[in-house]
Amino acid sequence: MTLFLTCQHLSKSFSHRLLFKDLSFSLFSEDRVGLIGPNGSGKSTLLKILSGDEPATEGTISAKRGLKIGYVPQSSEFLDEPPATILLNSLKLEAPDYEKELLVQTWMSKLGFKGTEPSAARLSGGWKKRLSLAQALINSPDLLLLDEPTNHLDLEGIFWLEKFLLKECPSYLLVSHDRYFLQNMVNQVVEINPVYPGGLFAIKGSYSHFLEKKEGFLQGQLEQERSHASKARRELEWLRSTPKARTSKSKSRVSEAHELLQELSQIQNRNRQKKASIEFSASERETRKLVVAKNLSKVLGNRLLFQHLDFTLSPGTRIGLMGPNGSGKTTLLQIIAGNLAPDQGTLKKADNLKIVYFDQHRSQLPLNITLRQALSPQGDFVDFHGQKIHVNGWCKRFLFTPDILDMPLEKLSGGERARISIAHLMLQPADILLLDEPTNDLDIPTLETLEESLLEFPGAIVLITHDRCLLDRICSTLLALGDPNHNELFASYQQWEASLKKPPEKLKEEKSGQPTTKAKLTYAEKKEYEKIEGQILKLEQEIRGLHLLLEDPANSQLESLCNQIGLAETRLEQLYLRWDFLEKKLNSN
Repeated sequence: MTLFLTCQHLSKSFSHRLLFKDLSFSLFSEDRVGLIGPNGSGKSTLLKILSGDEPATEGTISAKRGLKIGYVPQSSEFLDEPPATILLNSLKLEAPDYEKELLVQTWMSKLGFKGTEPSAARLSGGWKKRLSLAQALINSPDLLLLDEPTNHLDLEGIFWLEKFLLKECPSYLLVSHDRYFLQNMVNQVVEINPVYPGGLFAIKGSYSHFLEKKEGFLQGQLEQERSHASKARRELEWLRSTPKARTSKSKSRVSEAHELLQELSQIQNRNRQKKASIEFSASERETRKLVVAKNLSKVLGNRLLFQHLDFTLSPGTRIGLMGPNGSGKTTLLQIIAGNLAPDQGTLKKADNLKIVYFDQHRSQLPLNITLRQALSPQGDFVDFHGQKIHVNGWCKRFLFTPDILDMPLEKLSGGERARISIAHLMLQPADILLLDEPTNDLDIPTLETLEESLLEFPGAIVLITHDRCLLDRICSTLLALGDPNHNELFASYQQWEASLKKPPEKLKEEKSGQPTTKAKLTYAEKKEYEKIEGQILKLEQEIRGLHLLLEDPANSQLESLCNQIGLAETRLEQLYLRWDFLEKKLNSN
């Protein structure tokens, strides 16, 4: 491996706001690093510092001579020019024009462009992301920096991006809150977070391996706090006792006691992990049918999005809408919300139905207003569950401090603005939550809190998201759009994903009613099938053993055991799904 760059004691602050302090780390060739951390911790700013677009407040970066770095921002806007022209103007290569044009054509082809696109400015968000990637890669960087590369991509776009990066980019550092994407794409995870000494925690290996190591470290830090607290109590008792003649030895003990108390205070501050407090307000409705849709169809811009669509929303219904961008997912939400009318069919709603709609573009948040106005538009108090809460206390629920309440929203990060949008939702009692990409820009702790709150919400949820982990945990039914003549329901994300892997010829035969060629188990699948039952039995035995340990009142590792049980049960469920898939495939032969 080749050392690309070393960062020493990096710090960055804007005005009186400190993003991070004293960060030190190195990046090598073949590193595929996932950079994570809470919203506002400075991840995007760190990428800009590494790319040379932003100076650090303190610290140094030592890079390999001639190191070339490519940078792909969260979003890119382009001039009203053909993509090929944009790429040609981005080239820093000294070469004849025909070589440059050939290189542009090569990268256009790799990224899926036809070469006839008239304007980069009119591309969709997904295609702008591809063009931004081509802009960075066409100059053959040694290291690629990517800021939230999955944001605003549909799931098919994320699948494509995963394959593309693994094939074309041997070394990269990416910021992402997409847990499945991190698991699939990185061989090292770095977290910026004040809960760690030095503000940073780096682990080689997969994201799941990082979570295990993080859990162990934080548990150890808690034990360290308990140990220091016990020692500190003894030292305080000694300090408060009537001092006799101070010897040099006792003076040394006084100094050590003060150092111990200072270290204990630092550990206690690190161990106070904060999470956003998210709790949706539900109405007290007992109606079993909230919305009944029959034979819905919609045409937009002379394009048929869907037709013959039927569904029912009841309390506890959790529907995830699947399909590529432009398939009508957001349009369907708008129809349920009453903002659009279907061209055909009926939508029967319960009386006085309360629907809360989360807009993916968050257009309800003007950037020129202050955080105070955004969180508490009616004055200094908000009414939550019949209780008056002062804006100073309300802002703390969403990890803001009162001292920034008069800061305009344009100064906040995308994740911080996302938390404000969720705060708006919480103030509105709802029978149905319509959520259009609610996870964009949210950090992982807030995502996990959002998941828990949605699982506890008693009403109906219709969800659009590219976060596969959220889909897995929340949705009991997935509705696939994209083919106007075929609205298909799936019981799980795995089932929907498996359907995408069917070859087009097979799908065509199935839709036309013609017989299909039976799938056969590959040699690798046969070997997997032979072993999977034993793996299930072994994992079930392991889970039973963990439950026995959990029942022991003397056990002090309860939190760690619960996490182990959760991970094991998730793995067991995945094994059963895989076993069922392989068995069905075997029996179809």
